[in-house]
Amino acid sequence: MKRKTREPRRVELRLPPLEPYEGGLGPDGDYDGLELAGLDLTGASGEGARFLDCAVRECVLDEARLTGARFLDSRLEAVRGVGTDLSQARLRDAEVVGARFGGTRMYGSAWERVLVGGGKWEYPNLRGATLRDVVFEGCVLVEPDFGGAVLERVAFVDCELVGVDFSGAKLADVDLRGVRRLEIARGVESLAGAVVSSAQLLDLAPVFAARLGVRVED
Repeated sequence: MKRKTREPRRVELRLPPLEPYEGGLGPDGDYDGLELAGLDLTGASGEGARFLDCAVRECVLDEARLTGARFLDSRLEAVRGVGTDLSQARLRDAEVVGARFGGTRMYGSAWERVLVGGGKWEYPNLRGATLRDVVFEGCVLVEPDFGGAVLERVAFVDCELVGVDFSGAKLADVDLRGVRRLEIARGVESLAGAVVSSAQLLDLAPVFAARLGVRVED
């Protein structure tokens, strides 16, 4: 019997009334029920910070240090950052909507019930990350590095995956059928546990052949 791919459990985020917050970030800070809107947090030191029931909107996160930060029941909306450090961060029951990130460090991070809607991520480092019940919808990922990552019940819907690296990754119930543009740079051998469309399989045939050392001649 053909096994059906399990779909991600989607986040159901309902934020309470929020209190405006106009301060900066501090290491191990505790932010609860706040709205951070339009803040320039360039170079901020928010290592180990906890955001619970928060909305972070239209903030600049260039070179912000958020190592080990936790975003729980929170939304990041229209944020942008270059060189943002979110390594070892945790996102649970969270939404990241319309974000623009470049060179973001998210290695070793943990994602659980997360929606990534829209936006563009260039060169995100997700090596060794764990993603469970995650939906990428309508976004562009340029050269994302999932090396050694664990992806379980992850769906890409109406997305572009350009130059993706799956080297050493472990995939289970990963649905790639909704990817408009799928380019795998490395790690095609890790696609066991993923589902692709018949059209995508034809597009990937040269990559599979090269990996297996098969010559194709007319």
